[in-house]
Amino acid sequence: MTNYWTDTVTRLTPYVPGEQRSGDNIIKLNTNENPYPPTPAVMQAVSALTGDQLRLYPDPESVALRKALASYHGLDVSQVFVGNGSDEILALAFLAYFTNDKVLQFPDISYSFYPVYCDLYGIEAKTIALEPDYSINFERYEANAGGIVFPNPNAPTATDVTHDAVRSLLERHTQQVLLVDEAYADFGARSVIDMIDEFPNLLVSHTFSKGRSLAGLRLGVAFGHPRLIEGLQRVKNSFNSYPVDAFAQVAGIASLQDETYYRTVVDTIVKTREQAVSDLHARGFQVLPSKANFLFARVPQQGSEKTATPIVNRLSDAGILVRHWTRPRLDQWLRISLGTPEQMQALMSCLDA
Repeated sequence: MTNYWTDTVTRLTPYVPGEQRSGDNIIKLNTNENPYPPTPAVMQAVSALTGDQLRLYPDPESVALRKALASYHGLDVSQVFVGNGSDEILALAFLAYFTNDKVLQFPDISYSFYPVYCDLYGIEAKTIALEPDYSINFERYEANAGGIVFPNPNAPTATDVTHDAVRSLLERHTQQVLLVDEAYADFGARSVIDMIDEFPNLLVSHTFSKGRSLAGLRLGVAFGHPRLIEGLQRVKNSFNSYPVDAFAQVAGIASLQDETYYRTVVDTIVKTREQAVSDLHARGFQVLPSKANFLFARVPQQGSEKTATPIVNRLSDAGILVRHWTRPRLDQWLRISLGTPEQMQALMSCLDA
C-alpha cells in the first residue's frame, strides 16, 4: 500500500502514556491521577448546563474562567491563557516561542513529551544532565542560547528546584523564554507565578488534572506577560478557536471556588506521601525527596537482577500498575503515583509477598 505519510510523520516517535488497563480490581499508580473525585461543586456546575449552552459554541476566549484564575492568583486577565490540558499549552508554547532556529534546553531525565514536540516542530534540542542525585543544576544551562523548559517538580524524579534558583536563572537568562512546567506544583513546590511581573520572558504552565482531580476534562493554564499570552492566543486562533469546551469552563470556575475541598485533598495526598515514603524505606527502597503526587523509588538490589522489571511484572500480575522505564539511569527505579491509603497498603502488601 502507498504510504501517504509525510517525512515529518515518518520520523516522529510519539509520546507513550502510562498503561490504561481498566477493571474493578486494578489499582492505577502509573498515571499520576488524583485518587479522589473533584469537589461536588464541579458536578453541580456541570449538571446545571442547559441544552442551549451545549447547542452553542463555548466562549472562544474563556473570559469567565480566565477572570476567575486571574482573581485566584492576583493577576490581570491579560496574563492568563487556558487550553485543553497543559500538554496542549506546552505544544502551543513550543510552536510560539521555540521554533526560532535556536537550541531548546531541558533536563535529560524529564517529561518525555518535550523531545516529542521538538521532533514535531523541528526544534534543535539539547538535554542537560541531571546531577548524580537526580537534581537539576541550572549552572549547567547556557543562558540566552535559546529557550529553556523544565518541570518543577521534575518528572519522573518528583524533586523540585527552589524559588531562589529559578530567580537566579532568570536574572541571567533574559533574552529567551523560560517555560516552567508546574503540573505537579500543587503538592509542595513553590510556584514562580509571583515572578511574571518582574520577568517578561517567564511562562508558567499549570493543570487542573492533578490537584483538582479534573484529568478527564483536560484543562490547562499558562501565566505570563501579556505579550507572551498574546503569542499563545495567536497560535491557538490559527489552529482551534474554541479549545476549552463549556463543561471544562464551568468546572474550572467551580473548582477554584471551593478552596477548602482542594486544600483538604492536597493535604491528604501529602500525608499519604509521607507514610508511603516511610513504608518504602522500611522495605529497602531508596526514595528521592518528593514534592509531587508521586514517588520515584529505587528498588532494592536482589542478587543478579539489574532492573526493576521483575517487580513491575509481579505487581502488574496482581493488578497494581506502576511506571517503569528501561533506559539507563531509570531502569532500577519505579515511579509510583500516590493513591488512597488503602491502595498504597495494597501496594506494600504485594511488595511484601
